[in-house]
Amino acid sequence: MDLRSLTYFVKIATTGSITRAADQLGVAQSALSRHVRIVEDDLGIQLLVREPRGVRLTGAGLQFLEHCQRVIRELTLAREELQIRKEVPRGNVVLGITSTISPQLLPPSIERIQQQCPDVILRVVEGLSPTLCDALLNGNIDLAVVQNPPMTRGLTLRPLVSEPIVVLLPPQPRNARRIFTLAELANTSLIVTAGVRAIIADQLRRIDTKPNITIEIGAIEPIRQLLLRGVGATALPVSTFHEDIRSGRISAYPIVDGDFQRTLYLAHPAEHRHSATVAEVSRILVAETNALIERGIFKLPVIPDVRDENRRAASEAKSGRRNRG
Repeated sequence: MDLRSLTYFVKIATTGSITRAADQLGVAQSALSRHVRIVEDDLGIQLLVREPRGVRLTGAGLQFLEHCQRVIRELTLAREELQIRKEVPRGNVVLGITSTISPQLLPPSIERIQQQCPDVILRVVEGLSPTLCDALLNGNIDLAVVQNPPMTRGLTLRPLVSEPIVVLLPPQPRNARRIFTLAELANTSLIVTAGVRAIIADQLRRIDTKPNITIEIGAIEPIRQLLLRGVGATALPVSTFHEDIRSGRISAYPIVDGDFQRTLYLAHPAEHRHSATVAEVSRILVAETNALIERGIFKLPVIPDVRDENRRAASEAKSGRRNRG
């Protein structure tokens, strides 16, 4: 297998379809299938299960996908670092970013930009991905972090990370449920952002129904505050409220029978040559995204079962009394 085979496998895995991957890559489906077979033969294990509506990753496929994404990220980063011109970054950079990732990605990125590029003046614009893509094409912003953008020749798109969109609720009783189905999601009153609303609506078309949207809010923090107050339900990328999920302040549940994923991309106009300043800001955004990946914020955290912890504590206490006796 080679880097091209790994790249093809990642595209198939993240789109969930050889047909969609072929369309996005501009490569014949037969060629993609051949490269997957090469990888599977080389590893000696099945990575994909072909289904009528696409493909599904096996357990080994999920594990291999993480390794492939890490390899591609590191190689791409190394290539960009070597190609960046040696001139000192300075001047203005206008960065667009979606609101669901800005609280996690912006603070460490801005801190690093100030440390490494003191002569760079950064202006940040938050917005929906379609709006940010239009601003890139119109030359109003220099680069943007967007989710699930349309593939267009006018933009150069670099995938950063894929993550699941999950149902988020106020804290629920332990083991009250484990998952959400499409039918359950359709029957749940939701507070959503416009970007996620489009993803939910697209998936619910599979069962010929529409989402039950009660409130649409453009900002993330009001949705968080409502959940913390015990009000409502939403569906958002897992990274959005990762710390609240990990601490148990918000409950999160995967949606099992749909393709609820969002992929973040670093986008810039295809016809514009990167200045050293934009290239350096891009490199920092990629590096800080990788740092978030290593911290695991794009995955559902493992929440320990309180009952298991209590049983373990009781067992340790009993053992201590026996030893003292």
